[in-house]
Amino acid sequence: METTSTDWRYTVMPAVFTWLKESESGALEIDLEVTQKYAADILKVQGKGGTRMGGLVGSGTLGENSYLSSEQRISLLKGLSDVAKEFNVPLISGAAAETKEEIAEIVKGLASAGVDTVMVMPPKTKELPSDEDMYAYYELAESAARAAGVTIMPYNNPDAAGYHEISTELLLKIAELPNVTALKISTIDVSIIETMMLANKDAKILAGVDTVTVHAGLAGACGGITGVGCIFPKASVTMQEYVSAGNWAEANKISQAMNSISYLDAQPLLLEYLKFAFGVHHNDAEGGLRTLGKKLTQEQIDDVRARYVLAKERLEVLGLAE
Repeated sequence: METTSTDWRYTVMPAVFTWLKESESGALEIDLEVTQKYAADILKVQGKGGTRMGGLVGSGTLGENSYLSSEQRISLLKGLSDVAKEFNVPLISGAAAETKEEIAEIVKGLASAGVDTVMVMPPKTKELPSDEDMYAYYELAESAARAAGVTIMPYNNPDAAGYHEISTELLLKIAELPNVTALKISTIDVSIIETMMLANKDAKILAGVDTVTVHAGLAGACGGITGVGCIFPKASVTMQEYVSAGNWAEANKISQAMNSISYLDAQPLLLEYLKFAFGVHHNDAEGGLRTLGKKLTQEQIDDVRARYVLAKERLEVLGLAE
């Protein structure tokens, strides 16, 4: 099950956190050294079957993307590119724009920062684009990526994107563009994945929500992008090993053990929740609370901590809590 940047079957990839520190002025700034260390630590971990994470996702939702400037983001990705190269895995990062011309320029910029694959969100327009306009948007993004020597991953998030959901028919058409590596589908309704796999058994689809890893695999997904896997990488990789082997009973044991914390990956405050849980896991709860996002209430902090403890206890029984 060796993974390369052009063959992402049977793999899971961590959407890593961007670690922050206080500057002399008291403002939060990126701690690139710590971010790189934690990313490398995750990529070092092996599952029970001997495989590792198959890629590295940086500056995504969990990476404070919404709050970073373009300059900060490029600097961060260049640093993470070094880590991805060290472990011979592709670096992935997301992009969204209002126009096809704008997305093409963003793709070029990310390629120059060392990104191997760009997750392309639907256009950020106020009104729903026609299928023709949506396809043209992805077509130009793919063309720009090809010219820059990288690939794209169309990213459909029907639960969050609202009227910008991409239809299954259009996704299948977009998937046929030559430089599309895979499709990322973030939804708890895995019937979307199954519908697409029935139409094209060769489609490569990555699940984007931790709660449905096993069900997405049953529906035909070849892997996933994980947030909880940053906290419990051995469990996440081992679960994917079982899913890829069709060992659903063992995969489901791990999924059930992580249910309490995987739930957080599907919440609006997933960045704040999972980053705090990561901090608790590394005895750095204070650092885990450093985010450019929203400040958690004490009630939320207590809930996340309880969910983390429950998942850890269950995974310890399976020998997967590291």
